Amino acid sequence: MIQLFGEFNEDLPPSQEYLALQFSPSSVPLQQRWQNNGLSADFMAYYLMSFFPSHEKDPEAIAKHQEIKGAVSYIANELLENAMKFNDERSQLPISISLQLHADKLVFLTTNSIPPQSLADFQTYIQELTTSEPEELYIRQLEKNAEDDTNTSSRLGFLTMMNDYLAKVGWKFEFVQKEPEVITVTTMVQLAV
Repeated sequence: MIQLFGEFNEDLPPSQEYLALQFSPSSVPLQQRWQNNGLSADFMAYYLMSFFPSHEKDPEAIAKHQEIKGAVSYIANELLENAMKFNDERSQLPISISLQLHADKLVFLTTNSIPPQSLADFQTYIQELTTSEPEELYIRQLEKNAEDDTNTSSRLGFLTMMNDYLAKVGWKFEFVQKEPEVITVTTMVQLAV
């Protein structure tokens, strides 16, 4: 069974230019890799910049180059952190992230398994995220975080992508296995360039 939420585009044409990274849960515990998320995100941003050459004498081109690089680094880091933080540790499925270059946009895809008991809460959050005004929800979440002494989850990553980078975000849930239950979620972020 497959469930789609938000702006998940299953009909996206294949990209000839892409970068994919995969993290195996069996070699090093994923939580120990937390510090490498930023490094992996920056690597993806630097790799992508080879497709957007910077013209040293054009200030607008330099600014656009830096804007794209910063957006890629931020979005990839947020997606990796979420995938690792909410991964189902019982599942031996890898976590993957890919960045695709299309004519008019960049597409990020992350896939990880999620604990079945967290599915309902996550989908409720996605419903709120996709049906609310992102700016209003962002402010409400900031206020909620300021009042939260436990500081367990900020829930600002997707909102920042939507507000600051005008990204389109979607999710695909796939029920991979029944016993034991294994569910994967693929998060798609589309960024116009």
